[in-house]
Amino acid sequence: MNAVAAYGLLAHGLIFGALASLLPLGILRPHAALAATTVALLAGIAPVMHAIFGTPSATLLLLALLHLPARPQTPLNYPAALGLLAFASLFYPAALGWGSFDPYALGYQPWALLAALLPVAVALWLRGATLWLAILAVDLAAYASGLFANLWDALFDPLLVFVAACVVAQQHAVRLIAARRR
Repeated sequence: MNAVAAYGLLAHGLIFGALASLLPLGILRPHAALAATTVALLAGIAPVMHAIFGTPSATLLLLALLHLPARPQTPLNYPAALGLLAFASLFYPAALGWGSFDPYALGYQPWALLAALLPVAVALWLRGATLWLAILAVDLAAYASGLFANLWDALFDPLLVFVAACVVAQQHAVRLIAARRR
């Protein structure tokens, strides 16, 4: 098994554990997450997830890891999820051939992309978004290590976009329920 496959299996096991940690189990939440991670790795759930979704981005793995402790610290809130969805709604159609420009190709020789990420890093630093800045740093380190062939793959993936859509949908559902109660 090569490093990319091992990373994918372990990452999907941890993502499954983070998913299980969403259950309302109170004090048992971290234990349930650990048990779910173990089950995903040993019972074959992680390989199935890896086969369906592919290798998860380093961003998704880090968000899952930040969700595992007793007090989650995940920075994927409504504004961040909405921003990711807005970016993905422009990126994926272009990357899938709806136009002459392919932004995904930039990730193979990412000097322009790295230059574009510099102002993003400065903005994160100025806003005090240290968790997002750390995630970006780990993403870049994962790409630099050779774990990902394309920088975009280290930054985000379709499963992360799906998680962002769930965060946005949950927020809209909460607002709709609150509006109906008034």
